[in-house]
Amino acid sequence: MPHLIAPSVLAADFANLQRDIEMINSSQADWFHVDVMDGVFVPNISFGFPVIEAIKRHAKKPLDVHLMIVNPDQYIERFADAGAAIITVHYEACTHLHRTMQAIHAAGCKAGVALNPHTPVTLLRDILADLDMVLIMSVNPGFGGQQFISNSLNKIAELRAMAAQVNPELLIEVDGGIGVHNAGSLLKAGADVLVAGSAVFAAPSPTEMIAALKQVEGRLVQHS
Repeated sequence: MPHLIAPSVLAADFANLQRDIEMINSSQADWFHVDVMDGVFVPNISFGFPVIEAIKRHAKKPLDVHLMIVNPDQYIERFADAGAAIITVHYEACTHLHRTMQAIHAAGCKAGVALNPHTPVTLLRDILADLDMVLIMSVNPGFGGQQFISNSLNKIAELRAMAAQVNPELLIEVDGGIGVHNAGSLLKAGADVLVAGSAVFAAPSPTEMIAALKQVEGRLVQHS
């Protein structure tokens, strides 16, 4: 399976959101990455259900919804109803993570867990078989345009080795500071999904940047 590109809507022009959604629809991108921030779990506020529902009305590709919020369990069904295909919650925000994964699956969505830069991947060992995806945050969550944290490469490689034993189909997503300069290294380490915000929407031609990210070579891991 070729790697996937998920442009982050957080970096789009909110005054021209439909235009940017249609750009992603017509590009080589695979998913819409939608960051939901509550101003509590992370020091920023993004958007909620009305915006997600509006994106869903126009999107022709799956919505990859990343919840950077406290108490995500109480909103899972709402995000599923709003159009999420994948719901990712933070390990650091969930007291009963296995129960949260069950709830996401029961809502008809793929289930993911995100890890902040300081959180070791070994903490997912006992739940890894129940996950569809793990999101490695390669910047501190809350704001776009940050510099890539190089230790993320080690975390991706370690996670890929862990998954090979219990869940070889696990998708590894990476978010933060990603561009054509480091995409190849991420893929070689074992990443499957690259989230790109500023790199796409600040480019002279976002569609060409998406194509460039899609064409980066370096995958060592192939899923059946």
